[in-house]
Amino acid sequence: MSEAPIPPALGPADLGPDSTPVAYEVGGPENAVAYVTLNRPEYRNAQNSVMTYSLDAAFRRAVDDAAVKVVVLRANGKHFSAGHDIGTPERDFDTFYPNVATLHWDHTDRSGADQRLAREVEVYMGMCRRWRDIPKPVIAQVHGACIAGGLMLAWVCDFIVASDDAFFSDPVARMGIPGVEYFAHAFVLGPRRAKEILFTGERFTAAQAADWGMVNHVVPRDELGAKVEAIAEKMVTMPMQGLFLSKKAVNICEDQMGLRNSMDSVFGWHHFAHAANAEVGGDSLGGMDAKSMKSAAQQGG
Repeated sequence: MSEAPIPPALGPADLGPDSTPVAYEVGGPENAVAYVTLNRPEYRNAQNSVMTYSLDAAFRRAVDDAAVKVVVLRANGKHFSAGHDIGTPERDFDTFYPNVATLHWDHTDRSGADQRLAREVEVYMGMCRRWRDIPKPVIAQVHGACIAGGLMLAWVCDFIVASDDAFFSDPVARMGIPGVEYFAHAFVLGPRRAKEILFTGERFTAAQAADWGMVNHVVPRDELGAKVEAIAEKMVTMPMQGLFLSKKAVNICEDQMGLRNSMDSVFGWHHFAHAANAEVGGDSLGGMDAKSMKSAAQQGG
């Protein structure tokens, strides 16, 4: 893979010409590796709806390209992702995008709990499940912060390769909410570790994540890209049918062990928490925003 600059970002035509939150390029042997790059570095790659739908378009492009056998999800800037956008000038909560992940009504003409549920069914739970089912291997290349909604992006991938400076957390219990929407915590961390990171909101390191089984490999920051490329190049030598069916088989086993049903149940409690917060304090996030969450994390570890 060359060190050429990331090309112009990919975005669906209906998002407008200035929407550039995701970049796309191909490389590797016979251009068989698609590189999908989160590209809002000024906001630590916080995920607004423009990014979500651009990311879906990039994955769609990789799936449709018969030459592509492996997808790499990575990020531009200092951090992989600070999570869901809860406060930038481009949050765009009330902007309409046509649903592609679920058959559900538009959230922008709704209000209150119905609006939150409709939006999150599509852009959080629905999108993540859609991306988990991509019929090609997906490798998450993680560096810097991978927080809350960032975990969701990494967890839908088949491999996670992290740099030694990467760190992870899901601190949303500070909002009175039981973890992010794609609630895979008990499956990717185990019950005890899941409770520990949720109850404390504390960060955990790439080395800890590897020890707990969440991350496949941890390498020095300057070796991260090369490690991911080496893994991708090994996968490229495999037949596409073998890759697809192997991925499908493991995902089926996870679902048989309860992943999908558990996630549905917790998603309901997640939205109970939003509604309870809004009823008591008038704010579904329990009065927290990006600044107060960052401050709490710095004080609490």
